[in-house]
Amino acid sequence: MSPRRRRVAFVVNGTQGSPMSTRAESFARALEADFDCVLLHRQPRKLRAISELASGLSALRPDAVYVLDLGYSGIAAAALYGVLGRVLGRCPRVVDTGDAIAALARSVGGRGRVGELLTEGLEQFGLRTADAIVVRGTFHQRLLSEQGLASTVIQDGVHVDAFLPRPAAELRRKLGLEDVLTIGILGSSIWSERLQVAVGWELIELMRLLKGRPVKGVLIGDGSGVPHLRERCRRYGIEEQVLFIDRVPYASVPEYLGALDVVLSTQSNDVVGQVRTTGKLPLYMANGRFILATDVGEASLVLPEEMRVPYAGVVDASYPSRLAERVEGLLARPERLRAGESLISVARQKFDYTVLARRVRDVLERVVSSR
Repeated sequence: MSPRRRRVAFVVNGTQGSPMSTRAESFARALEADFDCVLLHRQPRKLRAISELASGLSALRPDAVYVLDLGYSGIAAAALYGVLGRVLGRCPRVVDTGDAIAALARSVGGRGRVGELLTEGLEQFGLRTADAIVVRGTFHQRLLSEQGLASTVIQDGVHVDAFLPRPAAELRRKLGLEDVLTIGILGSSIWSERLQVAVGWELIELMRLLKGRPVKGVLIGDGSGVPHLRERCRRYGIEEQVLFIDRVPYASVPEYLGALDVVLSTQSNDVVGQVRTTGKLPLYMANGRFILATDVGEASLVLPEEMRVPYAGVVDASYPSRLAERVEGLLARPERLRAGESLISVARQKFDYTVLARRVRDVLERVVSSR
């Protein structure tokens, strides 16, 4: 009888179809020759999710557990299963995180002091009890190193071939984006009451500064921030200059990105922003878009100087003005937009899932052999 294949349980702190589910599925497919990979997704209700995930792990009896994101449900379920390890045999745990979650909770606010302390406790417990830590940003690795924690950088990924540029003339015509320079953002826009901003705030302010110019802003996504951004557009009198598009299916994202001449990738210049790659950056690069990004985090390491824009603090009120200067330069020299095409090869080298999966394999081989 042949020996049982080594089994890895990917515990996804998210539902099927979420970004973390896509990441887990991509790794699982790439590793199927080496491991028997099984995905377990978190359900919406936390207590039930913990129970179901822990039960799933007990039934699978994996050789390693790979937890994606520092969420209560996944970390707690993996820890509970770890207690059973004394009987079932030790099962190493890998934690994959893209955020400094305690710093993020403090920045966004809304959880109260108790909630912030619980988040900090979750982060410390998840990281310090893990057999291996995976982070998605180079600066995150440096931050953890200062805390005495070793980690492996495996950035947010993309299937480059699936995101290559596609003809978008018909879509632009359909959306009313002909004969203008389009500037857009992809992503959920969640309103921060404390900061009074949401994803897309800089796009709206940029359109205010470029009012009357041959440019149009496009926000693709949904969330609690959208009504606030719409209201700003109304107040500024730029409702006709900004197009709001609801969330589109993942398979359609490359086509919609192709309708954008310029994309914005904005991160705060603090710990929260510095540790990130952000899942959108690899998508933009694989699609060959011209990116205007804050000179923060992974973007500062992979983008050319002409695409990096200085940013200060958490909410930089002067940032839209610097963006406007860059856009005016592109209006004067639209041929520079083709510089985005050079990013496709960079995305293939640094962010393609086939490249990232090799690093995941190395991590898993290391922790499984340590049993």
